Amino acid sequence: MPMYPAAVHRSHLTPLRFLQRSAAIFRQKPAVIHGNRSWTYPELNERVHRLASALVAAGIEKGDRVAYLVPNIPAMLEGHFAVPLAGGILVAINTRLNGDEVAYILNHSGAKVLVVDTELARVVAPVRDQLDHVETIVNVEDVPDGTRLGEIEYEAFLAGGSPNPIDWPLDDEDETIAIDYTSGTTGRPKGVMYTHRGAYLNSLGELLETRMSSDSVYLWTLPMFHCNGWCYPWAVTAIGGTHVCLRRVDPELVWRLVETAGVTHFCAAPTVLIALANAANAPTTPLPRRLIVSTAAAPPSPTLIAQIESLGAEIIHVYGLTEVYGPYTVCEWQPHWNDLPVAERARLKARQGVGYVIADEVRVVDDAMNDVPTDGITVGEAIMRGNNTMKGYFRDLEATAQAFRGGWFHSGDLAVMHADGYIELRDREKDIIISGGENISTIEVEQAVAAHPAVLEAAVIAIPDDYWGEVPKAFVTLKPGQPLTADELIAFCRARLSRFKVPRAVEFGELPKTSTGKVQKFVLRDREWAGREKRIN
Repeated sequence: MPMYPAAVHRSHLTPLRFLQRSAAIFRQKPAVIHGNRSWTYPELNERVHRLASALVAAGIEKGDRVAYLVPNIPAMLEGHFAVPLAGGILVAINTRLNGDEVAYILNHSGAKVLVVDTELARVVAPVRDQLDHVETIVNVEDVPDGTRLGEIEYEAFLAGGSPNPIDWPLDDEDETIAIDYTSGTTGRPKGVMYTHRGAYLNSLGELLETRMSSDSVYLWTLPMFHCNGWCYPWAVTAIGGTHVCLRRVDPELVWRLVETAGVTHFCAAPTVLIALANAANAPTTPLPRRLIVSTAAAPPSPTLIAQIESLGAEIIHVYGLTEVYGPYTVCEWQPHWNDLPVAERARLKARQGVGYVIADEVRVVDDAMNDVPTDGITVGEAIMRGNNTMKGYFRDLEATAQAFRGGWFHSGDLAVMHADGYIELRDREKDIIISGGENISTIEVEQAVAAHPAVLEAAVIAIPDDYWGEVPKAFVTLKPGQPLTADELIAFCRARLSRFKVPRAVEFGELPKTSTGKVQKFVLRDREWAGREKRIN
C-alpha cells in the first residue's frame, strides 16, 4: 500500500498555537488589562517572544524548569506561553508558602531561573543560599517598595530579548509543559506533570463547558499558580477573550470590575463566593449582563448556590484535583431542571456531575475497583483517566504507581453515583466520620449547618468520643451582627439530619484556609485529636 505523508494530517497539540492564532486574528482588541494598562494580542505575542528569547539567552535549554513566584499579574500570564516557547517547563509556585516550602519546590524541581515579584521576594531572601539550582533571578516590580534579589529587572530582561518568532521546540505533544505542586497537607508536596496535549485539550474543555467566546472578559480571581489557573491562561487566549488581571482578591473591587470592565466570567472557590455574596457593594438586583461563575475546591452548599444565582449570576459547578488539570467533571445542566423549584435546582447543581466533554468517564468504585450501584447511596472512590489526567508525579515513580493503580487515577474522594450518571461527593477518605460504625459525610452535615441564615461558612470534622469512637463537631463563622448559639444551631440541624449525624459540639470563629480557599481541616483535626489516637481510614 502507498505510504501517506504523516506530517500533513497531524500536528502537535500545544497551547502555544493559541497565542499564535489570536495574535494573527485579534489585532486591536485588548488581550490583557491590568489597572490602567492594557496590551493587544500582537503586543502580548511580542512580549512573550521577547521573554522566551531572553530565557534562552539566560541558559534555558529544553526541559529546564523555570519557576514563578508571582501573583495574578501580566508577568504570570506571559510565563505560561514564554517558558514552553523557550523549551522550558513552567513551575508556578503558591504565593502564600513560606520560605522553606518555596525552597523545597525550587530544589525538588531543579529550577534554573526564578521569576519573583518584589513584594514576594521577602519570602525567598532568607533561603537564597539554600537554593541548589537557581542561577538567574528576575525581579517583577509590579508594586513599589518591594525587595529585589539581584539586579535583573523583568521589563529590562524582556527588552533584551528578540521579538522575532521562535520555532517551537516541541517534538512530542506528551512532553511536560508545567509542573504543579500539590498542597502537601499530609507530607511534602508532589510535583504534578502536565503535558502540552493535556493543557491544550483541557483549555478547550473550559471554553466549551463555560460557553466562552471572543467577546468574553475573564477576571483573574483564581490563582494562576493553582493548576495553572485551571488552564484558563491558555483557554482565554485560545478564544481571543480579554484577561483582566487582579493582584489580590478584594470582593468590593471584584464587583466594581464586573460593572466597569464588563466581566463575563470568573472562577472562585465557595469561600470566595461567600465573601462576594456578603460584600458591601454586592448587587441587590439582578446583574444587567450575563456573568458565569465556575466554582470548585470544595463542594458548594445549595444555600450558597441559590444565593449567588439570586444576584443574576450563573453558577457552573465543576470538580477536580491538581492531578487532573483542575476541573475534570461538571454538573452539566439539563433543560428540564429549569422548571423545578429554586431549592431543588440548587440541590441538583451541588452535585459534581459528569466528565468534561474532552475527558473520559468518571467512575465510582469499591475497594476491588468494581463500580458501585447507581443508587445515590452506596459510597465508593471517584477514579478518572484520560486526556486531562496528569502524566505522573515529577521524580516520584512510587507515588505515581500508587496513584495509577489498576490503570486509573485514584482521587481519594468518596462519592456516590446517581441513577442519571452524575456523581456526588460524600467526603475525602480522611474526612469521613465513622461514629458507632455508621459513616457520616461531613459535606452533608456542612450543608445542613450552612442552611442557617446566620451562618457565613462552616466546616465539620470528627472529634473523639469515648462511647461512639468519634462524633461530628461543627466549626462555624457567623455573618457579621448575626447572633446564634450552639444549642440553637444544633436544634436547627436536628430538624434536617438523622440524629447520629447532628453535630455534638459547635465552635464559632474564623476557619483556617489554604491560599485557594479550601478549609484546612487537618489543622482543626490536629487540635481536637492532640494526645489521642486518630482512626486511620
